[in-house]
Amino acid sequence: MAPPDLKDPAQCAAYRQELRGVALGLRRAGIGLSLAGALLVLAQRKGIDAVPLWLGVGVLGIGVLIVIAAISTRTAYHRLRMRS
Repeated sequence: MAPPDLKDPAQCAAYRQELRGVALGLRRAGIGLSLAGALLVLAQRKGIDAVPLWLGVGVLGIGVLIVIAAISTRTAYHRLRMRS
């Protein structure tokens, strides 16, 4: 597959749309897990003792790792796509 011509506005817009779809589910899952982890940490800090701190931090950490994996997947896709 030939790399897109990013000087052409139509091809640039099409490529941006294509790039938005790369690892979309992975990015959404990572952001969702990060948000859930942050809420668990916040709940523990507000005095809800049923939620251990390690659980919230663990979920937050896993979410961040998933987001990093999604970013690296998208970057690798872009690098491969732009190769001539």
